[in-house]
Amino acid sequence: MKLAARLRTALQQGHSRTISIIDEDQRIRQPMRFAPAAVLIAITDRPEPGVILTQRASHLRKHAGQVAFPGGRIDEQDEDAIAAALREAEEEITLPPGQVEIIGTSDSYRTFTGFDIMPVIGVIPPDLPFRPHEAEVETLFEVPLDFLLSPANRARKEVLFSGALHQYYEILWEEHRIWGVTAAIIANLSKRLGYDGNDPA
Repeated sequence: MKLAARLRTALQQGHSRTISIIDEDQRIRQPMRFAPAAVLIAITDRPEPGVILTQRASHLRKHAGQVAFPGGRIDEQDEDAIAAALREAEEEITLPPGQVEIIGTSDSYRTFTGFDIMPVIGVIPPDLPFRPHEAEVETLFEVPLDFLLSPANRARKEVLFSGALHQYYEILWEEHRIWGVTAAIIANLSKRLGYDGNDPA
């Protein structure tokens, strides 16, 4: 079975099960209005599939230098979250939308900064000639899918914020630290695709 078909089947099965997911940042303490956003989880179609991640530019005002999926706010001209994720990926790393085979969506995640993010999953050909947008992306890299989704590579950490301890996930890959929103989305996808088994963490 081809990668896209395997992922589509696993995702459909995952959505048919009741799974404990993380749906928002623990620091959200009061009613907020959330702006819709979308990210693209681009999985490379190779014998050992990988996932494309970006490192945000160091000069950005928010989340500078952090690891993220290509993505951003859903604009009025976007038909839906999928269209927004594809548009943002083309803008940030020159990924042509026509090269993405859409698998489906995972679980939305609301952030402390006021975004409701929908992860869009797609399969892309390996070794596309990406070009990071210098104003937004410092670099991009590929992490093996199995490594990224394995719960054994995901650690729970704590941070003190406004006098309270909050937990978050952290994944270390080579010199890259993947944490916060990106790691939470990965943890949810891991559960949907059956990597976690019965592990509730």
